[in-house]
Amino acid sequence: MATIVISAYDVVNYPEGGGHFWVYLQYVLGLRLLGHDVYWLEASRTKGRAEREAAALSIFRARMQQYGLEGKCILYLTRDKEPSPEAPTEYLNISRANAEAIFAKADLLLNFHYAISPGLLAQFRRTALLDIDPGLLQFWMSRAQLSVPRHDFYFTIGETVGAPAAGPRESDLPWIHFCPPVSLEHWPYVFNPGSYAFTTVSNWDSSDWVVDGEEAYENTKRVAFLEFADLPRLTSQPLELALFMRTERDMAEWKDLERRGWHIRDSRDIATTPEKYQAYIQGSRGEFSCAKRSYVKLQNAWISDRTICYLASGKPVVVQNTGSSSFLPNGEGMFRFSTAAEAADGLAAINADYERHCRAARQIAETYFDAKRNMEILLNIALATTTPARGAETACVRERTQVIGL
Repeated sequence: MATIVISAYDVVNYPEGGGHFWVYLQYVLGLRLLGHDVYWLEASRTKGRAEREAAALSIFRARMQQYGLEGKCILYLTRDKEPSPEAPTEYLNISRANAEAIFAKADLLLNFHYAISPGLLAQFRRTALLDIDPGLLQFWMSRAQLSVPRHDFYFTIGETVGAPAAGPRESDLPWIHFCPPVSLEHWPYVFNPGSYAFTTVSNWDSSDWVVDGEEAYENTKRVAFLEFADLPRLTSQPLELALFMRTERDMAEWKDLERRGWHIRDSRDIATTPEKYQAYIQGSRGEFSCAKRSYVKLQNAWISDRTICYLASGKPVVVQNTGSSSFLPNGEGMFRFSTAAEAADGLAAINADYERHCRAARQIAETYFDAKRNMEILLNIALATTTPARGAETACVRERTQVIGL
């Protein structure tokens, strides 16, 4: 049994993000199903709003207890937006000495916090960076827009990141492709032929822009969905978006989308807890979702952590095409579209044989995204006696191929 520390990002300070919590919990659950001892490590950034921060911390601790992580959570305090290069000195629920003792005995740190303190990273004997923003992370690194400390291993969910066929690399590191996990035991198959709407959950707007010299574009779900705003006119399938909206412009666009045939809900009503988020997905007929422009432009076959939850629940998905994949199917449980007409055709095909596509969706999750199996593959690489040489991504694909049976 190995001791694994997972360094999550911005969960404790985002208590209303039920789906965001699930992103990291899937890794924890997969590792624990394998029998490993897992710790959750995270920075708690104070903004001086004591009452709100105390409430967020209380919610976070309750969730840790609910999912069997009581006594396995290490929170360190930071007051700066940018992390210090030094190791943290203040911890919220554990002494510094005890925290550092856990770091010293850990077999591996799985790090999602790209700008983690180098001083903290240095306390682990083996480290692995997990890239869940493929293409973007490499772009930020190559443009010095983000400083990522050196790790022993570099994993990415982007299928073509670092591959020779992808052309010029945005980041010259030995990236290893892995499939994101979903805990099949915690996300069971749910067949409900009476569910009526294809849904998704999304943040409508943010300050997310990609800037490269003179080129800049808004990289939000808002822009992505507006491109397909007239889709309801091409299909009789009800479409529902659960969105986080906050500005006057957002509210105006909400009304405009409803005039075009969309059903809009406030995501704060259905995704503020892990349980609500899961219930919403499992009560849906399937998922319809667009992707941020960066994922479409970079063409690295990105798939969202939310989509694999729909698949595991037996919910067929119609999602925007983010690039050619060597393993993701198209036309059986999963339909990938580039135009509104293709999206409408996918919805029609699913409804023509709904139960078959539900079973196919679950099979996709079992074949490619099983948390227990995927975490075993990742650890087989990260706990190897040597760190990977250039070309290790090919070895990873071979191992995944053998285990999954491609």
